[in-house]
Amino acid sequence: MRTLVRYGYVPFMLLVVDGAAIALAAGGHSKLWLLGLLFVAVGASFAAERVLPYRDDWNVPHGDDRRDVAHAVVNETLTLAGLAVLPALTAVASIDGIWPGSLPFAVQVLIAVLVADLGITLVHLASHKVPALWRLHAVHHSVKRAYGFNGLMKHPLHQTLETAAGVAPLVLLGMPSAVASVLALCVAVQLLLQHSNVDYRVGPLRAVLALNQAHRFHHLKWAGAGDVNFGLFTLLWDHCLGTYSYDPERRFRSDDLGMAAKPHYPDGYLAQLAEPFRPSGACTTKNISN
Repeated sequence: MRTLVRYGYVPFMLLVVDGAAIALAAGGHSKLWLLGLLFVAVGASFAAERVLPYRDDWNVPHGDDRRDVAHAVVNETLTLAGLAVLPALTAVASIDGIWPGSLPFAVQVLIAVLVADLGITLVHLASHKVPALWRLHAVHHSVKRAYGFNGLMKHPLHQTLETAAGVAPLVLLGMPSAVASVLALCVAVQLLLQHSNVDYRVGPLRAVLALNQAHRFHHLKWAGAGDVNFGLFTLLWDHCLGTYSYDPERRFRSDDLGMAAKPHYPDGYLAQLAEPFRPSGACTTKNISN
C-alpha cells in the first residue's frame, strides 16, 4: 500500500480526479458531480497522509484543525460564488472569437491552467515583495506543519486577488463556464497536492510540476530562503523568473516553517482575518535571517 501511494497518489489526483472532472464537464453533466470529486480528493489526501506521511507529527493537529476547516469552507464557498457570476462577467467583458472553442475540451482546460498559473504566480511573487499584499499573504505562511488543508488556508481577500489575476485574462478570452468549473476543481486538487504531508515521488517531474517536494522550500521561514517556487500548477515560470530552488538532501521539520519575523502570529480564524488590518500585521519582509 505504501508503494502504491508513493507512486500512484499523484497520478490518481491528476489523471483520475481531474480527468473525471474533464469528462463530466465535457459531457454536460451537473456541476454537483465536481463537488463530489472535490470530496473524493480531500478524502484521498487525508488517507494518503495516514498511509505514507512525510512526517508523522504533521498528521497531528497543532490546534489548527478547526481553523483550517473554516478557511477551506469559506474559500471554497467564494470559489463557487465566483463560478456563479462568471457567465455574466464573460458575457460583458469577453472578446468575441478569441477562445479556442474548436479544440478538444481537455486542451481547453490545459490552456486555462497554464494561463491561470502565470497570473497566480505573478501575484504570489508580488505578495512576497509588496508589504500591503504580504499582510494578507502572511496568513498562509503562518502554518507550522504542511498537510493537504494548508493549501486552502488563505485570507479570503488574498485568495480573491490571486483568483482575479489568474481568471481575468481567461474571462477576456471568453472562457466557457464549463472550463472554469474544471479549472476551479483543478486548483483545489493542486493545493491539496502541493501542501500534502505525503512522501510521494514523481521523478524528474518534480522540477516541472509545483508539488510538495518543491513547495516545502517556499514555506521556509528565513529571509530569502522561502522566496522561491511560487508556481501553483507548474514551476515553469519560476525557472523563467529565476526563483526555482530545490535540494534533494533537505529534510523539513515544523521548526523550519512559519515566519521567523512573526513566530507568534495569531492562530484563530477570526484573528487571522483581522491581523492584516492591525498595526501588528505590518511586515516589510517575509522573514528574518537564520
